[in-house]
Amino acid sequence: MARQKFSESIEIPEGIICTFESEVLKCKKDNMEVGRRIDIPFLELKIEGNSVTLVSSSANKVQIKKIRTLFAHLANMFRGLNQKFVYHLGVASVHFPMTLKIEGSNLFVTNFLGEKVPRKAKILPNVEVEIKGQEITISSFDREAAGQTAANFEKATRTKNKDRRIFQDGIYITSKPLSKKTGESNA
Repeated sequence: MARQKFSESIEIPEGIICTFESEVLKCKKDNMEVGRRIDIPFLELKIEGNSVTLVSSSANKVQIKKIRTLFAHLANMFRGLNQKFVYHLGVASVHFPMTLKIEGSNLFVTNFLGEKVPRKAKILPNVEVEIKGQEITISSFDREAAGQTAANFEKATRTKNKDRRIFQDGIYITSKPLSKKTGESNA
C-alpha cells in the first residue's frame, strides 16, 4: 500500500476556543467544554488561527479514513457547542404501568413488566433529561454522551425471550438529531 503526504483542515466556528495538550483536543464556548483524545499514529495536529489542521507525512488509505472520521467528530463537537443535540424517546407500557424516576445520575424504571426490582440506566455527565408523561427528552452539547444516554435507557428496558409483537413494553428512541449531510433524522 502506497503512503502519501496528507493534510486536511476544518474551520473553527466563531466564539469557540480550541486547545491541544497531551493528545487531547478541547473545544470551549462560554461554560461548555468538549474534549476528544486524538492518538492516531503518524499524525500531527496543528491549531493555526481559526482552523484545526491534521497533517500526516506518510498516510495510507486506512489512516486517511481515520482522519476523515475524526473530522466528522470534530464537526459534531463544533455543532454541539452552538446548538444542543436532542433525542426524543417514547415510553410504551402495554401490560404494566411503569414509572420513571431520576435520582442523581441514574434513571430508575419501576414496575417494568411487573418486576419487583427497579431497573437502572446511567445518565452520562453534561446530559439533561426531562420526563413529561410518556415522553423523555435528552439534550446535551456532547453528541456522544446524549446518544449513549439514550441507548442506556433503551437497553435498560430490553426484554429477552419474549415476542416483541406482543410484549411492546419499554423505552424506545423516537427521533434523533438531524444528520448534517442529509438534513434528515436517522430514527
